[in-house]
Amino acid sequence: MILEIDNVELYFKEKRILNGIYLKAEIGKTTGILGSNGCGKSCLLNIIFGSLKPKYKLVRIDNKPILKPLFQTKLVAYLPQHNFIPKALKLKMVFAIFKVSWKDFINDFDSFSMYINSKFNKLSGGERRLIETYIILKKDSKIVLLDEPFSHLAPLHIEKIKAIISQEKQKKAIIITDHMYRQIIDVSDHIYFLKGGSSKLIKDLNELEDYKYLSMGSLE
Repeated sequence: MILEIDNVELYFKEKRILNGIYLKAEIGKTTGILGSNGCGKSCLLNIIFGSLKPKYKLVRIDNKPILKPLFQTKLVAYLPQHNFIPKALKLKMVFAIFKVSWKDFINDFDSFSMYINSKFNKLSGGERRLIETYIILKKDSKIVLLDEPFSHLAPLHIEKIKAIISQEKQKKAIIITDHMYRQIIDVSDHIYFLKGGSSKLIKDLNELEDYKYLSMGSLE
């Protein structure tokens, strides 16, 4: 399955945020989005998801135009920057609602086994982020959108999430953005760079230095 979004135009009042954006994601690949703060990365994910309506966009799956928002289908799972799991829910109920295996989760993150009857808001910010990222990656969908999944995660948890992304991309098209550019570079098969409202497919990582996104020598 190939997902494409094309000709995106987004304005906030008179200010143009995105213009002529193109992005492709496909099963078997992780597509990363990089760009400076405020360049429209989160807006683009919301447009793909369907929760933000731009002036214009064209979404295609396997070359077929998709006219209704993706969130109205069962194809997509989206991790926003903010917590989406209700604070008072116990973890065992969270995993049951999203139909994700608690046993498999504990196999990867055994230190969480004591939390099965804990309410979501009793966990630390990093623990909540880890659980939400895991659930979005593992729930039944064909397209996964991840906005800042590595935020507040411990280094060991970041490595485990990256391994899960590598597993899940075999059956899902994954689009990911994060300010931790090294993690995005490490986990992505293709990278798009957003600047000035436009998107550029990065074919050589040194282009990120040419575009002044990274300092010279950052990739060494």
